[in-house]
Amino acid sequence: MSASFVHLRLHTEYSLVDGLIRIKELVKRVAAAGMPAVAVTDVSNLFALIKFYKAALGAGIKPIAGVEAWVRRAGGEPARLVLLCQDLVGYRNLTRLVSRSYLEGQQQGQPVLDYAWLPGHTAGLIALSGGRDGEIGQALLNEHREQAEAWLDDWRRLFPDRFYLDVQRTGRPREEEYLDAVIDLAAATATPVVATNEVCFLRREDFEAHEARVCIHDG
Repeated sequence: MSASFVHLRLHTEYSLVDGLIRIKELVKRVAAAGMPAVAVTDVSNLFALIKFYKAALGAGIKPIAGVEAWVRRAGGEPARLVLLCQDLVGYRNLTRLVSRSYLEGQQQGQPVLDYAWLPGHTAGLIALSGGRDGEIGQALLNEHREQAEAWLDDWRRLFPDRFYLDVQRTGRPREEEYLDAVIDLAAATATPVVATNEVCFLRREDFEAHEARVCIHDG
């Protein structure tokens, strides 16, 4: 970890799909690296929030509350979206959206946000596009540039001055193709970008355990 970089996509052990990171160890590593803040964005839940918030503040680190959500438009497939709280208003909006996804949005056991629920509930929230797995990323990889631009316009209206295109370079398939396309889109539309890394474990040697957890979840 580097003090010049703040992680904005990170899954703890409360991300039952793929996370291995324990809160106490996370805070210790972040503090040792001199990083001023860190976000926890578990998949579809806020289960770690209280434990994370207390531990981070106790170590002098700014805790950023968030969720990595699945979002679906009418007739479409779910896509990734990262939501980060700016303030108490954002936290309240996020808890309402997450709760509704559990009560009304279950799809094959996965809580999913309906895009139609978002208008009126985005104040105090910052949104990251979800990288390759977001709907804009998927449109770009499928060479649907006009669709990507239309969806980008939608998101920027929902999150005025609070929507960012999410870029990663971690050696995954089609990553460079996505990067070329999304950076071109960002330049053409004057949309800000943010560099992230979908962190699921803290040590290289934990990779196999992470893969095993994903396989168990996927059956």
